[in-house]
Amino acid sequence: MHCGRFKDETIIIDDELIEGSIIGQIDKTIDFVKKHLKIRFEITGEARRKEIWEYPLDAIREAIINAVCHRDYTEPSDIQIRIYEDELIIWSPGELPLGITLEDLYKPHKSVLRNKLIAQVFFDIGFIERWGTGIGRMISACKNQNLPEPKFEEYQGFRVIFRKDVYTEEYLRSLGSNERQIKAVKYIKEKGKITLREFRKLCPEFAERTLRKDLEGIVKLDILKPIGEKKGRKYVFR
Repeated sequence: MHCGRFKDETIIIDDELIEGSIIGQIDKTIDFVKKHLKIRFEITGEARRKEIWEYPLDAIREAIINAVCHRDYTEPSDIQIRIYEDELIIWSPGELPLGITLEDLYKPHKSVLRNKLIAQVFFDIGFIERWGTGIGRMISACKNQNLPEPKFEEYQGFRVIFRKDVYTEEYLRSLGSNERQIKAVKYIKEKGKITLREFRKLCPEFAERTLRKDLEGIVKLDILKPIGEKKGRKYVFR
């Protein structure tokens, strides 16, 4: 696995080629990722403080294990882990196995194994299960930490992109967003979506036409996307 920490596409802060057994590679890659992620601590009343990483480590580990288990080993390229200021990308050689589409990943789907022997070893040691639920767990872990859902793309292979919460109040104001729009984005961070009806409860002193225009304005900024027909339409992050 080839791991890198980047300031931008041309400035590399740290670079490490990880070799050895595939199980050892996974552990060393997780260590590299942890070295370059910020962490905060919360005191919850329990005996130990709670560690919260920039990205959920369970989701990162799941994505790395999937990359090792499902990559196309007929291609000589390394699995790549790229850590940037605002995103973390895990790329593996080979596209999705036949019978699985990108759309399938976002709903319950069968597990199609490209490398059955590796999958069997990973199953035996508890790295994976055989129900095709890993993607769902990654999405849930990010949502539980109020982060955007990871993106799954076929791009010269297959990659998973973890993103930070870039939609801070300061950033939204820099785009010209008003107070109502900032309220709507904060609500979506907490609830996962917003409808016009819910927006009206947040801002009851404003007309429905004004609030609908606010939501459409955030859509035009490429932050939200509308789902569903006009009457029951909801807005979620892209």
